[in-house]
Amino acid sequence: MKEIDSLWEEVRELSLGTSSTAIDHLHSPPTPLHFLRNYVSPNKPCIIANAITHWPALSLWPNLSYLSHSLCHSSVSLHLTPHGRADSLVPSTPTHHSFCFASANVQQVPFPRALDCVVNSRPGKFVAYLQQQNDCFRTEYSAALGSDCDAHIGWATEALGCLPEAVNLWIGNRFSETSFHKDHYENLYAVVSGKKHFLLLPPTDVHRLYIRNYPASQYSYSEENGEFKLEMEDPVRYVPWCSVNPYPSPEAKESEMAKFPLYFNGPKPFECTVNAGEVLYLPSMWFHHVRQSSDDEGCTIAINYWYDMQFDVKYAYFNFLQSIQYGSTLTQPKCEKYSGSHVSNCNLRDKSCTDAYLVHDNVDSNQDSEDK
Repeated sequence: MKEIDSLWEEVRELSLGTSSTAIDHLHSPPTPLHFLRNYVSPNKPCIIANAITHWPALSLWPNLSYLSHSLCHSSVSLHLTPHGRADSLVPSTPTHHSFCFASANVQQVPFPRALDCVVNSRPGKFVAYLQQQNDCFRTEYSAALGSDCDAHIGWATEALGCLPEAVNLWIGNRFSETSFHKDHYENLYAVVSGKKHFLLLPPTDVHRLYIRNYPASQYSYSEENGEFKLEMEDPVRYVPWCSVNPYPSPEAKESEMAKFPLYFNGPKPFECTVNAGEVLYLPSMWFHHVRQSSDDEGCTIAINYWYDMQFDVKYAYFNFLQSIQYGSTLTQPKCEKYSGSHVSNCNLRDKSCTDAYLVHDNVDSNQDSEDK
């Protein structure tokens, strides 16, 4: 459908002013008005330097002994997978070619032990990730670490007219990866140590990610034998998820390109690396895939602020666009509303439903979809 193909290019020209894969880098925090006019209103991402240089966290948190001492009496949520890909698509069985949506095994663990698991993660053994997209920083960490960083991003709060609905802490390593997903939040993502590598696609590229419904499953983990087991939910529940892996293995690349030509043959995604001390503004409903590089201590640490988005005409346009069938690439998703481990179906246009659906991790995840 050439009209949709044209839309992909036009959005890049209008919102980013370029057909390249670069996004704006600001050398200092913008004023609230500049941020609102130039980035929030046009739904345009950017990286901001020198926005968190005053945080004690930048010097304190890379010191793992400081974190262990500060949180020695805290119990935190630890996510375990065999390979570092939680809230992502995996084969339903080792010998089966169908896929399911797999969530991590989540355990409440004393922080020093959890941090040790992160540092000693190895694919094939286990990969541990400290993250829980339910406002985990304010519920699990802020009593000990709250004075090390800002409770909110001041210029963003003023521009958006509200305080963040959730603040999340992420402590992982280079093995953790977040699959393509989107969030119904304005996201300010601050990296404290290590680096985060993002692939970004605007909401108008929804057809290129082949969103389909996949049966939900969850990993169980046995500490006795160190083995993972993938357990399908009963009764069956389906989760709408992006089908594209942007980094297929060399042996799978040809088949992946044949299955998902709109992604691999279309415009390149925007690529950016967010270094320690920088903040990424990730606009609401932008699709993002996240990988990371560890610091010298073997960790990557970040904190993100989720501000509620405006459910305005742009949201209506997006819903209309994704309802259009393009080459039978899109299965109209059902929204899965989370309440603890229980779910119920609801309409994607219901704001309370989208909030509940999109804060489930990386149900942005990953990994980066995504719980208040």
